[in-house]
Amino acid sequence: MAQIDPAFLKTSEALGELPLSHVRLHADARFAWIVLIPRLAGARELEDLSSAARAQLMEEIVLASDAVRAVGQAIGRPSGKINVGQLGNITPQLHVHVVGRGPDDPAWPGPVWGFGEAEAYGPEDLAAATAAAKAALGL
Repeated sequence: MAQIDPAFLKTSEALGELPLSHVRLHADARFAWIVLIPRLAGARELEDLSSAARAQLMEEIVLASDAVRAVGQAIGRPSGKINVGQLGNITPQLHVHVVGRGPDDPAWPGPVWGFGEAEAYGPEDLAAATAAAKAALGL
């Protein structure tokens, strides 16, 4: 079992556990954004996963996409497009970003990474986003 990199703890809220991944809500209210972190020690790249684990991760990405759409609805930022990214340039622990996008988001159509400063969720929006994500994920 892998330890969660401390960087994730500073920038996201725990949502729960799926069969393969720890799931977190990224703490930037500008975007509906979920991060999946496979619980496999030492995993840095997709090729570090077995075929079965890669297939499970894809299922979890699809499920997280539904959750991102639910978060977007809950916070009044519907997601017309879902972006999925596995970068790891700054935090090398294997993780996948699932981000809701739309023409009205501040970074559109460019990437969200490195765009401006993150905006914290207010308490009501955080509660709504967390509840919507958990419901969509079945957590």
